[in-house]
Amino acid sequence: MINPRSIPAKCPLWTPLRGAPRLRYHPQLARNDDATAVPDSQDDPHQTASPPEPALSVRVNGAEVYLLGTAHVSRASVAQVRALLAPADDGARGFDAVAVELCPGRFESLTDPDRLNRMDLFAVIREQRVYVVAASLALAAYQQRLAEQFGIEPGAEQRAAIELAHERGLPVLLVDRDIGVTLRRAAANLGWWKRLNLFAGLLAGMLSRDEVSEEEIERLKQGDVLETTFAEFAEDRRDLYVPLIKERDQYMAARLRQEIAGGGHRRVLAVLGAGHLAGVADALGAAAGAHADPAATIAALSHVPARSRLWRTLPWLLVTSILGVFVYGFTRSPALGWNLVWDWVVINGGLSALGAVIAAAHPLTVLVSFCAAPLTSLNPTIGAGMVAGAAELMLRRPSVGDFGSLRDDVTTLRGWWRNRVSHILTVFILSSLGSAIGTYVAGFRIIGRLVSG
Repeated sequence: MINPRSIPAKCPLWTPLRGAPRLRYHPQLARNDDATAVPDSQDDPHQTASPPEPALSVRVNGAEVYLLGTAHVSRASVAQVRALLAPADDGARGFDAVAVELCPGRFESLTDPDRLNRMDLFAVIREQRVYVVAASLALAAYQQRLAEQFGIEPGAEQRAAIELAHERGLPVLLVDRDIGVTLRRAAANLGWWKRLNLFAGLLAGMLSRDEVSEEEIERLKQGDVLETTFAEFAEDRRDLYVPLIKERDQYMAARLRQEIAGGGHRRVLAVLGAGHLAGVADALGAAAGAHADPAATIAALSHVPARSRLWRTLPWLLVTSILGVFVYGFTRSPALGWNLVWDWVVINGGLSALGAVIAAAHPLTVLVSFCAAPLTSLNPTIGAGMVAGAAELMLRRPSVGDFGSLRDDVTTLRGWWRNRVSHILTVFILSSLGSAIGTYVAGFRIIGRLVSG
């Protein structure tokens, strides 16, 4: 639970990944006594007449959770939030807490516009969080594109809910899962080639300057930004649908139950994307019937699966094989052995350096990439991108202005290269990709040389 601070009027919002691709609104959901979904009624004194947004009221452990489904690019959603949280004639509408579809990290991004200025790029590189940060920036770029087309910042209804809760002195409950956990769990469900396609599709979709199509607008009205970008994945691939959508429905339901049990709230307004409405209501009812422990559900859905033993072992097997090939080559003749080593250095280091060149890295970073890649490829605990990214960071430190303009710069492909923050991330990614390709190309090359020799 967070007591919100004042929200800057023009502070950008990183909207979280959105819900199911299609809203299934069930006005007569049957529940047990512990979690009963009831249809909206004009007799409800707490409800405005003819609500423009879908809503469900769910009973949870004797408390009422009013689930308001919103569209993240709709002024009507903002108006409905304001109507529900505006003081009634009797001075109150009965809500004693407001839940929003945000995690602590995105809440801080919303309430603290200078948070990006304090991002520790060395820590991001060292902890190998570059891909998560890059994906989040690409998502923010897509939202900026929506803001320009619709004239309303995606997630404005979340900001309105927080502002009004602050004015009324109500606690704000952050019920969504961290976007980094969501992306890592989604990646864990995919093979490396599908992960590459997903990441490439993310960048291509977010950096496109084309206007959002009518079909995408209809999806956005259902409150689903990420699914709009990856419609073909979210609709057709359950390995992505589950971590991106269904798991988050279950997570938010568990967080609501946890907050109600711990805070003693009696009537909670939950402002969620419309695509989550039915899923969260279903999860609340199912959990009540099974008497599930919300803490256990949250822990299970927050766990990032470790790589399989095969994937953990494979890099070491590759290193052992390459070293074995070198030893075998030297036993046949020193000249052959040195030729194998030379092939490894030139191909692996050359492709990593090429990636750095494409990223417009500093000449010294390119040299560092060339020298580091043949060595880091023989040590699975460190990557060429880590070395190249750290070198670029030391040679071209971002200024305060780079952090300040980061959100705007990443909306264009040229901006990723121009801004020093996103540029360092680009150097990391492309030099890593070059080294990875070089490892396999060089491996096949030296094996072929042994066979032909």
